[in-house]
Amino acid sequence: MQSTATAASGLKELAAAAPEGRDRYVDFLRALSIAVVVLGHWLMAIVYVNDGRLDGANALDVIPGLWLLTWVLQVMPIFFFVGGFSNLVAWRSVRRRGESYAGFMRSRVSRLIRPTLIFVLVWTAGASVLSVFAPDSLRSLAHGTELLAKPLWFLAVYVLVVALAPVMIALHERHGARVVVVLVAAAIAVDVLRVGFGVPVVGYLNFAFVWLFAHQLGFFYGDGALLRLKKHGFAIGAVLSLGLLGILTGSGIYSPSMVGMATDKASNNSPPSICLMVLTVWLVSAVMLARPAITRWLQRPRAWVAVVAANSMIMTVFLWHLTALLIAALVLLPNGFPQPRGGSSLWWTWRPAWIGALTIILAAFVAIFGRFERPRATRSTDVATSRGTGVVIGVAALVAGLAGLAQFGFGHMSVPSSASMLLSQPLVDAALVLTGYRLLTTSERHPIGG
Repeated sequence: MQSTATAASGLKELAAAAPEGRDRYVDFLRALSIAVVVLGHWLMAIVYVNDGRLDGANALDVIPGLWLLTWVLQVMPIFFFVGGFSNLVAWRSVRRRGESYAGFMRSRVSRLIRPTLIFVLVWTAGASVLSVFAPDSLRSLAHGTELLAKPLWFLAVYVLVVALAPVMIALHERHGARVVVVLVAAAIAVDVLRVGFGVPVVGYLNFAFVWLFAHQLGFFYGDGALLRLKKHGFAIGAVLSLGLLGILTGSGIYSPSMVGMATDKASNNSPPSICLMVLTVWLVSAVMLARPAITRWLQRPRAWVAVVAANSMIMTVFLWHLTALLIAALVLLPNGFPQPRGGSSLWWTWRPAWIGALTIILAAFVAIFGRFERPRATRSTDVATSRGTGVVIGVAALVAGLAGLAQFGFGHMSVPSSASMLLSQPLVDAALVLTGYRLLTTSERHPIGG
């Protein structure tokens, strides 16, 4: 009880310490976007245990028309949008203080990757233990461990976007909307080659072009340009983008779903397509329309404390929510939790209870690992000392390690008797993540006043 009260008191102090001019709506959108991703994954997952084996499907592939929800629930563009806002503000602050690019990267990546590193190390260690003592169990869980690592693709892309932020900000300050036009044109060219001419490998360039587009729009929010637009401008943007999205998906060229489906001819998500750019315009228009009302609500002390609390654990929630799903499937389903046919009325009836159970399990993970996300108090001033080469290598290692885990999961360990186990994909990827983190957060500590 005392620790709970202390935590609540700390959150209230943190909320009260927010600067007067802070845009609270950015914090709200950041928490909301991750919460919607978690809910979407939990909602769309159909899991069964058949003859002792874990099996499952995507509700989007089973329930006709459910793809329409992805036009609202695919909110990763909003996370990149508010990331653009935050990175613009942070980079300008760094320049005013005369600090280095290394310091900027350290401040932007450290809190993001610290809880990620814990997640990666815990799961890599767990998979290594299973590979030695229960290799059959690891093989049966290989698909599950691959799925729970999938969200790491987002972190790989986001680290790359943060690394490019100073360059993109300079382009924004010099060329404004022309940068956005170039990104759109580049994404269209990639889609023409990928879809029209059957050159799939070029599609991966859109991981940069599409997400940099969402990030670039955040600069217009950060410098106030979006705030000068009238309400009807955002309404027109929402209507036109929804119309264009309908035309693109109705053409038969693109999937109607904004996330992956087994029946996709051309995915909109992996790799991203121009449909995600149009979706970004629709979502940004919608959240800017909602901004005045929600900003007023966020002036209420309880509402703001709730947003601060959510942001203090948001990466931990994101990282562990699929682990909670896996644990629930392995523990609850074999012990009598109902497994109705996916998409049936009974399946929908049991959704609230299922999501409630997942929330309880996730809360336990947050209680254990949430402290790694919170800023660490210290009586010293940390000064980043990484040089340009170290930052570049660190970013490359992080991106490669996170992307590798997202692609292959934690289950691809070598057989225990093989000396090559140390070179197993998950161990190599985990080592890359650790190396990248260390290179980007290398610091010297100088006592205050010293």
